[in-house]
Amino acid sequence: MPGAGDVSLPPGGVQKLLNNNVVVAIDGDGRERVLMGRGIGFQLKHEGRVDPAKVEKTFVLEQGSDTAHAQKLLTDAPYALVQAVLHAVDQAERDLGRDLGRRLPLAVIDHVNYVVERLDQGIRIPGTSMPELRILHPDESRAAERMAASIAASLGRELPPEEGVFLTMHLLNATRDEPNGTAALLFRRVQHVVRTVETGLGVSLDTESPDYARFILHVRFLLQRLVNRAMLTSGDSSFFEFAKHRYPRAFGIAEGVKGYVLAATGSTLTDEEVLYLTVHVERLATSMGRADDSGAPDAPVP
Repeated sequence: MPGAGDVSLPPGGVQKLLNNNVVVAIDGDGRERVLMGRGIGFQLKHEGRVDPAKVEKTFVLEQGSDTAHAQKLLTDAPYALVQAVLHAVDQAERDLGRDLGRRLPLAVIDHVNYVVERLDQGIRIPGTSMPELRILHPDESRAAERMAASIAASLGRELPPEEGVFLTMHLLNATRDEPNGTAALLFRRVQHVVRTVETGLGVSLDTESPDYARFILHVRFLLQRLVNRAMLTSGDSSFFEFAKHRYPRAFGIAEGVKGYVLAATGSTLTDEEVLYLTVHVERLATSMGRADDSGAPDAPVP
């Protein structure tokens, strides 16, 4: 999103006044460009022109049905909220070291405006902490938390803590170089594996523990190996048999994950992948005081 110093007033002139702070102009390529600045619309009404020096932000609207939605959003949203979001997006671009594209600012303005409207009505939409996000996408999560804090400070009000989660998802949509939806699909599958483990152990996992972080990363890499057809393999089955008999509960959970992966992807996990899942699940159980003592103590050690 270029600032005022990056562009002069488009040669096509101002075409539409959205409100006192936002106008639409046509640039040299015939594209609709939003010009934003406090009072520039008020100035236009009274003087018939916009001073380029007073344009604080400018960005190009996408063509098609999104244009009408964007114009309505920028007309309805309080300018203080728009400024707060644009400032936070600028900071996120610096934090992540990349351009986040044209769609992100409007998506975040839309989201935050909706949240604020609901809070003003005494309605808080239930959210979730999604701790897996902090492990799988640490850079985006940190940038999103900073965005949420910046927006809250600019607006002088408290936002729900789960806003960091929602903003992380917005950033992921804007920053992933993978095919559309890949990051979200991977995240959902990791979540499903976590729920399978929690159900099998009968506990809620400690999301702040190092063992949890290691487990999440292991599942992520497992799923990526699956996509790349590079699953772990070994010609030695002795340790697999040992783990199967020594940790039957963890092994059963790992087999449950294997069943889910087969149903979700059509691919079968190798014994080596199931073995490492078993070890990670047992490590999680032990860290929470739920070690499996039901296995055969005399199982053969490889």
